Amino acid sequence: MADNIKPILCVVTSHPIRGDTGEPTGFAMVELTHPLAVFREAGIPTEIASIRGGHPPIDFFDLSDPVNDRFWKDREFRDALANSLVLSELDPSRYSAVFFAGGHGTMWDFADNPAVQHVTREIYEAGGVVSAVCHGPAALVNATLSDGSHLVAGRKVASFTDEEEAEVKYTNVVPYLLATTLKDRGALHQPAPNWTENVVVDGRLITGQNPASAHGVGKAVANQLAAKS
Repeated sequence: MADNIKPILCVVTSHPIRGDTGEPTGFAMVELTHPLAVFREAGIPTEIASIRGGHPPIDFFDLSDPVNDRFWKDREFRDALANSLVLSELDPSRYSAVFFAGGHGTMWDFADNPAVQHVTREIYEAGGVVSAVCHGPAALVNATLSDGSHLVAGRKVASFTDEEEAEVKYTNVVPYLLATTLKDRGALHQPAPNWTENVVVDGRLITGQNPASAHGVGKAVANQLAAKS
């Protein structure tokens, strides 16, 4: 057990509607449960937070995925999800890392949220790990360090690509294109072919491209925390 490692803060969106389409969205279940499975196996404690707290909206609710199914039947997980913490009420110093799960909802409530920016900066500048997968790197779009520079500037990152967004036909639905915007902030975006696993580690910044990358991001975070402990 990694008893000496502070908890990982897992953050999900509270945004329920995909733009003007009226379609429901939220966080992608697999992008939360797969990293959680890794963290649990490593013995690292976790807490789940969302922008508004309470039960966050779920997108891609797929119980044919065995990890999703296992967690959905887990009373402890269901309770933690139903009572997700309000991100703005948390003390970042309590955590060893922050992990931002994806899902299209993040595109509407991560980038401009002051709590997202505060938690990201405080954990990173305290020597912790900042991580995200798929649309989760929306949290990094406006994240800055104390000197005013963008956290992603000059750093290698992965995220849901513009090509993947086009394939799912949401290019004109999302408020901005994630990969393009990260590049505009100075990120060194590292794309892989659509839907292939792609995990990029640049120091204490760990990012993944898509749902297939969620497990790998979790492993990279757990490995880095274990190496530091």
